[in-house]
Amino acid sequence: MKKFGTGILDELKNASIDASKCMQCGVCSASCPSGRHTTLNIRKLVRIAGKTNDILSNEELWMCTTCYNCQERCPRNINIVDILLDIRAISVHQGFIHPEHRVVCEMLLEYGHAVPINEKNRKERVNLGLEELPETVHKYEDGLEEVKTLLASCGFGKLIKHTESRVTEDKT
Repeated sequence: MKKFGTGILDELKNASIDASKCMQCGVCSASCPSGRHTTLNIRKLVRIAGKTNDILSNEELWMCTTCYNCQERCPRNINIVDILLDIRAISVHQGFIHPEHRVVCEMLLEYGHAVPINEKNRKERVNLGLEELPETVHKYEDGLEEVKTLLASCGFGKLIKHTESRVTEDKT
């Protein structure tokens, strides 16, 4: 089988083989709701990933909302979102994370989930006819400590602390 390139996908053998099937038709980019409102171009990201490791610091990598529209519509059945998530994981291990994603990670470490339930959120939940507290660590006393133990066991906190809360624009 022809090798796709010398980029980050070489570290992900299955992703590399999968992405090498890309015929650059653009269905993924046309299906992307984030691409309509940002500079995200999924087709370009797949192409860049096959050529260079510079994608690790590319801001567009973090604009995908993982809606799977591109993956569901791809005529070659390429696991596009899964590839992007794998590349994001490598990016974080290399010390890069988008600032907004870093905030979510830090909130997860501190509160046990990405949205702290403050007084305003509690009142809004009640106004919407929901329980004051969602099924999260706020509702269960031991929950937060269990989440923190789980995150510590997999080194999540150390990983997030060694990342830089920045990405740079890809010039490829």
